Amino acid sequence: MAGIPLSDDYPVRRVPAVTYLLITANVAVYLLSPLSGVATWYGTDMLERACAMELYMLRWAAIPVELLSGEQLTGAAECASADFTKIPWVSSITSMYLHAGVAHLLGNMVYLFVFGPVVEDRLGRVRYLCLYTAAGVLSAYAFAITEAGTEIPLLGASGAISGVLGAYLVVQYRSKVTTLVFLVIPLRLPGWALVATYFVLQYFLYVSTSMVPGSEESGVAYAAHVYGFIVGTVAGLLMHRIRWRSGTRLSDVY
Repeated sequence: MAGIPLSDDYPVRRVPAVTYLLITANVAVYLLSPLSGVATWYGTDMLERACAMELYMLRWAAIPVELLSGEQLTGAAECASADFTKIPWVSSITSMYLHAGVAHLLGNMVYLFVFGPVVEDRLGRVRYLCLYTAAGVLSAYAFAITEAGTEIPLLGASGAISGVLGAYLVVQYRSKVTTLVFLVIPLRLPGWALVATYFVLQYFLYVSTSMVPGSEESGVAYAAHVYGFIVGTVAGLLMHRIRWRSGTRLSDVY
């Protein structure tokens, strides 16, 4: 993307409660997980904490081979065996609230904080939450298909937030977004250009890394970003079509 978005000039007409709840849930889950330094109850010994992190991700993260097979994996030999029952498709939802680190969490939450309120205001709270969840779930499965056979956990809200950006491109592309370019220069840029640049960049990275063997180990699921964005764009277009046919403004629907 061209920079770090700071604010959107669209005047939302109500408190973006769903967006704030999503941000709160993401932050809370991270702080309470063994992936953060706050959750000391998982142990302080390095090996003990590593096992806790592994089992935590096995339980809650989306693992491509599990999503496609519907069968649960077991823990690694050096850790205690997994004593939980996991429903693979449910992990496509829970994985959206997991983050690997502070930078990963903050990066996602910044985009959700800037673009989420606008999309929520334009679509209505229920439709917005459905879009967010659908984009996250479908992007997880799309990633699983592109990386079939891998056991590397997929976690993060990037697929869902990419869906929000895709919907933003449709429902409020006329906005101006104050953006920190090169981390130091604040500029007001067209919202449509900002999100379109995001998609082009993610698509380029997805295509380029897919040509490199073992690229799924890079730590970034570009495929999930691309497919999440497409889901959000299609959903936004469909909702606008419904709006024009029914004569009802989506922003009035909760």
